[in-house]
Amino acid sequence: MRIKRAVHARKRKKKFLKAAKGYRGAISRRYKLAKQHYYRAKRYAYVGRKLRKREFRKIWITRINIAARSHGLKYSEFMHGLKLAGVSLNRKMLSELAVDDQTAFKAYVELAKQQLNKERS
Repeated sequence: MRIKRAVHARKRKKKFLKAAKGYRGAISRRYKLAKQHYYRAKRYAYVGRKLRKREFRKIWITRINIAARSHGLKYSEFMHGLKLAGVSLNRKMLSELAVDDQTAFKAYVELAKQQLNKERS
């Protein structure tokens, strides 16, 4: 008895066409194009997940820099002072403090300034 592949072929095609739903033009209706664009979209999605982490880190650093400069320190000096003080807050939390709780952030800036002054003298 021979095996007929129609069910499996249709299932495979439906998978790609369903995933390509919403794509413009023939890409959402033609199997070959849908398959190509599906794989490309998956590749971009993978890369995008890595890029998103970079973008957020840039945003956090920018926020911290702005807040630190408003208190008279550069970003690099601020981070170095915190490292000397033994503070191990990550950049995400520091940026949240810089935006939401300026008094707590100012306390960290003062701590960093003290440590920098100790190091210089």
